[in-house]
Amino acid sequence: MKKLILLIEDNQAIRESAAELLSLDGYDVLEAASGESALQMIQTQNPDLIICDIVMSGMDGYDVYAYLKKTNNAVPFIFSTAKAEKRDRQKAMDMGVIHYLAKPFDENELISCIEECLSC
Repeated sequence: MKKLILLIEDNQAIRESAAELLSLDGYDVLEAASGESALQMIQTQNPDLIICDIVMSGMDGYDVYAYLKKTNNAVPFIFSTAKAEKRDRQKAMDMGVIHYLAKPFDENELISCIEECLSC
């Protein structure tokens, strides 16, 4: 059975490109353009993994993760962001997010990170 990945990214071009890449690699993909729409999707869908941008208008990636953690949602989570400074990674780690992909990343980095998350 294919794994379902929820991709939360406000940049349409990045979101569509990543979704196509993941689909070609054999994953089913749900796309959300905002944190709010992603949380609505999670009410009816059960993703096996969430990949989330940090910098988004409205509810940012940190807010999405905090909400999911508060509601005891244990879905593996990857931050995918242009915020690549050490303090940004540390903030994510302090929140409990281990997997952090700094943009731009290549296909191999993304797939490797996904496989690592799904094998835990």
